[in-house]
Amino acid sequence: MHRAKVRLEDRGLVECPRWHDGELWFADWTSGEILALSEHGTVRVATTAKAPPLSFDFGPQGDMYVVASRASHLLRFNGSGLEEFAELGANGWNEIVIDPHGRIYVNGPAILLIHPDGTVETQAEGFQFPNGMALSPDGRTLVCAESWARRLTSFDVAADGQLSRRRVWADLPGPPDGICFDAEGAIWYADVPNAYCRRVREGGELLDEVKLDRGAFACMLGGPDRTTLYITAARWFGMDKMDQMGGTGQLLSVEVETAGAGWPHG
Repeated sequence: MHRAKVRLEDRGLVECPRWHDGELWFADWTSGEILALSEHGTVRVATTAKAPPLSFDFGPQGDMYVVASRASHLLRFNGSGLEEFAELGANGWNEIVIDPHGRIYVNGPAILLIHPDGTVETQAEGFQFPNGMALSPDGRTLVCAESWARRLTSFDVAADGQLSRRRVWADLPGPPDGICFDAEGAIWYADVPNAYCRRVREGGELLDEVKLDRGAFACMLGGPDRTTLYITAARWFGMDKMDQMGGTGQLLSVEVETAGAGWPHG
């Protein structure tokens, strides 16, 4: 049984962990901030965008792109604040993952492909609350968590980034939230109501589990050798009670055997 180490506590609803340049980055939806936690335990605020859900990822040149749910644009961090990068249309956008060529996938009412020049193409629609996304180590498969359907859904990724051959990657016992791939092609997924992170193979075979005392919202394999599983966790009271989650948010870590791979890139 894994024992998770608390790395940071007394935050709000924490989400979207990313390992970048030797720091663990994450979003605090309660405060509307994107922050970075150093290996020494110090926390700094990178930017604010008070429109949760709030997700972000880093491009191959280190640029940070941000999805704020109620914004109709994909945003880019310019070093001091957020600027509009691409028109998404409507709102309700949720998760983001960026491939090694700088192509950006955003989900919500649909999965969108945003090219490096800012052009946007719709790839798929009709999801039951799309949530975390990840690209396989070879870059040929994109997996999207469908929380309400309790499944991971996958697509083939063509050389130009287009998605095809939609299928079920794994049916799950609970609603998946944030996800990440490891070097063996397995996926770690976070589950809020069941308060755990689980590692599964394609098809759903359970390989490992980390149990928590509160909801697990997302997970990311990071650290110098990508064998540290970082978990964002908090007590969930509903989107309309975000202020009540203040102080319940934690960043935790567990050492695992198989290193992270694919994208988001740790």
